[in-house]
Amino acid sequence: MAHMKLSTTVLEAPDARELAEFYRQLMGWEMCEQEEKWVTLTPPGGGTGLSFQTDPEYASPTWPAKPGQQQMQAHLDIAVEDLEAASAHALTTGATLADYQPQERARIFLDPVGHPFCLYVPYESLSCDIPVPEDG
Repeated sequence: MAHMKLSTTVLEAPDARELAEFYRQLMGWEMCEQEEKWVTLTPPGGGTGLSFQTDPEYASPTWPAKPGQQQMQAHLDIAVEDLEAASAHALTTGATLADYQPQERARIFLDPVGHPFCLYVPYESLSCDIPVPEDG
């Protein structure tokens, strides 16, 4: 099999730059690529990035899913050390706490254009959890 590496996840938005700025503030990541309709953020120290693409036809997904409405295609899981502090930070950067919260160890938010994302405290016993970087 050919060697493959995931380089970025792409979120569509009515304005890529505006949504990228939200996630830059939320995550503390750096802009490494910026074009008129495309922005890429990278974490400090490198790793898989997060990109944003302008799509004038973008429609916000519905959370939780409802028949006949735009369905969520994907969401971001963001590991944090302190769920309450991270939740407060998310709200100050412009996120909205979702009405439906199905888990106790996670909080579901909507970004400014409606993409759901989860803040969660990783279980220490799971080998697949990615460690939380000390600098965010």
